[in-house]
Amino acid sequence: MSLTLTLILMIAALALFAFSAWRSGRPSDPLRGPRMVPWTLICIGLAVFLLLLLAHLLSFIGIETGQRVRTF
Repeated sequence: MSLTLTLILMIAALALFAFSAWRSGRPSDPLRGPRMVPWTLICIGLAVFLLLLLAHLLSFIGIETGQRVRTF
């Protein structure tokens, strides 16, 4: 994946994360009925996706984020 695509995906995921965090933090309205969209679960999923994209972005810079296996 290219650097440009990684940055575009990070910006989009960050915007969706901010929106879902805002929606999950709003108080429920019993008159409108139950919430049909699990905003907290979407927020957690986007946070994991952002961490993966951050690790991919750091690999472009040259920083290793995985465990190094040593063979003797």
